[in-house]
Amino acid sequence: MRDTQASKSRSLLYAAAAFLLLATCVSSQAKADVPTFTVGWSVYAGWNPYFYMQKSGILKKWADKYGIAIKVQRFDYAASLDAFVAKNIDACTMTNMEAFDLPAAAGVDSTAIIVGDYSNGNDAIIVRNGLTFDKLPGQKIMLVQKTVSEYLLERGMVLNGQQANLSKLKLINTSDSDIVAAFMNNKSNPVVVTWKPLVSQILADKSVHSIFDSSKIPGEILDLLVVRTEVLNRPDGSGQKFAKAVSGAWYETVAQLAAGQANAIKYSAGASGDSVESYKEQLKTTSLFATPKSAADFTTSPTIKQKMDLVRQFCFAHGLLGQGIKSADDVAIIYPDGSIQGKKDRVRLRFNATYMQAAQQGKL
Repeated sequence: MRDTQASKSRSLLYAAAAFLLLATCVSSQAKADVPTFTVGWSVYAGWNPYFYMQKSGILKKWADKYGIAIKVQRFDYAASLDAFVAKNIDACTMTNMEAFDLPAAAGVDSTAIIVGDYSNGNDAIIVRNGLTFDKLPGQKIMLVQKTVSEYLLERGMVLNGQQANLSKLKLINTSDSDIVAAFMNNKSNPVVVTWKPLVSQILADKSVHSIFDSSKIPGEILDLLVVRTEVLNRPDGSGQKFAKAVSGAWYETVAQLAAGQANAIKYSAGASGDSVESYKEQLKTTSLFATPKSAADFTTSPTIKQKMDLVRQFCFAHGLLGQGIKSADDVAIIYPDGSIQGKKDRVRLRFNATYMQAAQQGKL
């Protein structure tokens, strides 16, 4: 009798174990079937909110709404661009210039779905020993080459009458993760070009000062979220869901930031190891498009075309568009109104206001 009872107990235990195993397999398969997207971001006042967006659960809430999963991954800036071009991540925070001269120039068709802000003093040229623009030729200049730092440097030189001396500049390519220490610990490096919060850290040393910043060229250095167009246009529609989810999460996050919500400020500051006070100072020189309307209005205005034309001509002049490119028109840009800068069969960068407008209309 005891043997029969024991046999029944074992049978029940085996059945329960089998059921749990099956349930686990089904659950794992369900998770595997959820379309997953990865967004790369790097340290910058306008991009740190991606860290808070994930930390707060805002991103998960919006991803769940659309039945997808979204991860955010921090990189050094240049490494994030490399990962995007290599198709190791689906979307990436980057400036308008890098969107044009890296993925677009490499033939990676990309779409800017969020125009987040423009640098209004975040990027700066900083010098020692009272150097002025006419003294920069021949000096070692530390920066992340082929980025907006190089663009800012040239615009500063041109606007200060030094265009003829551009070829005499000595550029020292330095990672954004190393540039503060490399500049501050080596007094023989007299010039650095970088962005906040790195600018703020460097300017804490009163022996150096800024001679030019991005507030002198408003709207020229745009900060975007860029998605590979093939991801956006996936046949199963998951790419569209991603664009809607990340846009909804972004505008919920930015609304909190603009309202001064304590955790939004705290965690965005903490993303780069900054104090709340330092981060608030950075935001003062970041012209956030805090509402989807302001972002959509800028993206659909003639202004963005004017600014992008300056950028694309710079990229071509500096050979940043790759070998065999005979003009800036060989890498074309299309805007929300359908107008194209460049050759129609060479469109590689797209500005898409659809999701910003949907957020404005409350349709996400």
